[in-house]
Amino acid sequence: MSDGVAGIRTSGVWRDVVETLAPRRGTNEGVLPALMILLTVLTGIVDAVAYLGLGHVFVANMTGNVVFLGFAAAGASGLSVLGSLLALVGFLAGGVAGGRLAARLGENRLRLLRSATAIQLVLCGTAVVVAAARGDEIGPAARYALIALLALSMGIQNATARRLAVADLTTTVLTLTLTGIVADSRLGGGSGAKTTRRVLSVAAMLLGAFLGALLMLDVAPAAALVLATGILAVVWWGTRLQTWNPSSGPTRTD
Repeated sequence: MSDGVAGIRTSGVWRDVVETLAPRRGTNEGVLPALMILLTVLTGIVDAVAYLGLGHVFVANMTGNVVFLGFAAAGASGLSVLGSLLALVGFLAGGVAGGRLAARLGENRLRLLRSATAIQLVLCGTAVVVAAARGDEIGPAARYALIALLALSMGIQNATARRLAVADLTTTVLTLTLTGIVADSRLGGGSGAKTTRRVLSVAAMLLGAFLGALLMLDVAPAAALVLATGILAVVWWGTRLQTWNPSSGPTRTD
């Protein structure tokens, strides 16, 4: 390790950032936190695609869809009831699939993430094909197909993240993360010990939303989905950098 990197690792906030994104050999969580950050970026991308291009629905943020259905029931216009319902059903189906996958694979967290990501790759890859075939003009049939594919993928991701239980990195839910940042800060009477990881999670979601919106508005829906699929490929590859030791956690394959 170079002196520069060693200096970063011992410098407070930067040390926490590096330990999350490039953990030391033998740490309990290994590469998982970095991969969770990437999946959080993915969440921002696909929700940007869904909200901006698929009729003002979310495929990862189910709180938003429930609220939209309440608005629609009260007579608000400009909302897609069918789209929100389809996203909810797809997400829940993905949650069931992710839960069953986790039950089948047991305690091998890297294998679980690898398998879940492989399924997501297929779903997002299919979404790329659907979006590319329609170009900039996505009709109702293609729109609902994309909502179903992406919501199913995000349901699997959410169930997997829940089973992995990497502290403060849920990949989809930021309300509790934001609450933790302020409530556990020194201003809120806490130590602020977990602030860096939580801020990284928020920044990752913001980055994903920005990139997804930029590609949606200036290029095409398929471009944003290609980026999302590429992130999934990186996460899948990242799970192969380590093996899982039941007694000590991840171990590098080198």
